[in-house]
This record gives sequence, C-alpha cells and structure tokens, in this order.
Amino acid sequence: MVLTLVGMPGSGKSTVGRQLARRLGFPLVDTDALIERRLRQTIKSYFEAHGEESFRDVESQVLGEVMRDGGNAVVSTGGGAVLRAVNRQILRQGSTVFYLQSSPEELFRRLRHDTQRPLLQVANPLAKLRELYAQRDPLYRETAHFIIETGRPSVTTLVNMILMQLELAGILDARRVPSSVVLPR
Repeated sequence: MVLTLVGMPGSGKSTVGRQLARRLGFPLVDTDALIERRLRQTIKSYFEAHGEESFRDVESQVLGEVMRDGGNAVVSTGGGAVLRAVNRQILRQGSTVFYLQSSPEELFRRLRHDTQRPLLQVANPLAKLRELYAQRDPLYRETAHFIIETGRPSVTTLVNMILMQLELAGILDARRVPSSVVLPR
C-alpha cells in the first residue's frame, strides 16, 4: 500500500509523513530528498541554475519511479508535484492520496522565516502563497482521494485522522496498526 501526501509548501507533508510512516511501520519516501540526492545539489540551487521547467522534469521522473517501485510506503511530495497532469494521474492511480489542506494565512505563519523554498523568496510571500493556493488547490483536490484540513491540530491528531479515513474506507484494518492510544470498544 502506498499512501501519498500532497499539499502546499509548509502544509506538513514531511512532518506528518514521518509520523504516519512510523505508525504504520512503512518507509517514508520524501520525493524532494530523492530529487536532491539525484541532482547532488539542493532544489533551491538547481532551481536557480536550471529553472522550474527543468526541475519539474526531474520531479516527474522521480514520481514515476516511486510509484512503480510498489511495496508499502508513505510518500511525501513537493508542493508543486501536482502541476503536471501526468503527475496527478500517476499519484492518483499508484497510491491513496491525502491532500493536507492549509490556508495561505496559516502557511505564511509557518513559513515566514523559511529561506529554502525558492518560490517564496519574493517581496510579498503571503501574496505569493495566495497566488499558489489559487492555482494549486483545485489540482490537489483533483488528485486526492481524501482531504485533511490541517489548521491547528497536532501532528498526532492529523495522523490519527488519516488512519481513521483509511479504516472507514476499508483500506486499512485498524487492528493491524500499532497505536499509542487504545480506545475502548
């Protein structure tokens, strides 16, 4: 079973992905980390030297490889992974996709001091987040099987919400998931 997390930069894909993978006993596959290992440089430096289009080409290759590998995994994608129709199709067909939905204002609160995200290195990052959200939100929704509002819940709560959605959909047997909380029946 492959579970993929999509969403805006700063929506919690890596953080939630780590804890979800740990709870399920699955490996975490961070596509941005895979891309950086392949490129032997940071995404930021590659982006600056070669541009977004070239970066998106590499991203598409990596997504295709990850989905073809099969096996159990939690996949954390880059925020722009859904920009290409082929990526949306690969993700939706090759995995169960969760959109971690956050408002631009919440994202700005989380990212206002971040200097590593190339698309946010602009004069008005909040305006850029609003622009990206308007462009990407429909694409995340098109790709996702489930939408999880991130807002202010803790990471543990978000992971529990994902596990509950998987259980309710009959994708996951809750009795096979190690849990730190045992609920009475």
